[in-house]
Amino acid sequence: MCLGVPAKVIEIRENSTALVDVNGNQTEINIRLTPEVQLDQYVLVHAGFAMEIIDESIARETMQYLEEIMQYE
Repeated sequence: MCLGVPAKVIEIRENSTALVDVNGNQTEINIRLTPEVQLDQYVLVHAGFAMEIIDESIARETMQYLEEIMQYE
């Protein structure tokens, strides 16, 4: 099973990349699969690629579930 993590786009960069924020951590990802993404939108990230653009409410709900899961480790 694969897991995608929601991330907020905070900077669009050259070469089909973007800087995103994942729960307070910033990382660079590839946006080649979602070239229409815009600043401040949320994307679902898997293996360093933005797989799709998602609604902010879905992103926040997903992060809440992931945080709950982490509590059981």
